[in-house]
Amino acid sequence: MTSIAQFNAQANKVTEREHAEQLGLLQALSDAVECGADAPEVGRQLDALIAYSEAHFVSEELLMRMKSYDDYEEHQEDHAQMLIQMRAMAADHAAGRSALIHGKLQGMFDFICRHIATRDKRLADYVRTNQ
Repeated sequence: MTSIAQFNAQANKVTEREHAEQLGLLQALSDAVECGADAPEVGRQLDALIAYSEAHFVSEELLMRMKSYDDYEEHQEDHAQMLIQMRAMAADHAAGRSALIHGKLQGMFDFICRHIATRDKRLADYVRTNQ
């Protein structure tokens, strides 16, 4: 899996703290899966990623509403899709199909990085110019 440092160097020189935390949780999940952590540990990592992502997305969506952001619907749809994918990984894990998670992690990482580099960057630019 591409590292957080590689993503930062390639896409954004400065990643916001919340995005770094979210990517760190995804990396921790990936590490747990790759090193063969037991099912409870993988479950804890998944739960932490989902809970943090939900809170982060609510925070961003509130900011977008407060600023009357013109790209709210598309941005929010990305959030919904990420949560659907995360919850699908959790369902696979709960059903004893944890091996399926490994194949989905790089896609999730790529999706989040692309979202940060495009939608979140546009939102940050919008907020800066509309304070």
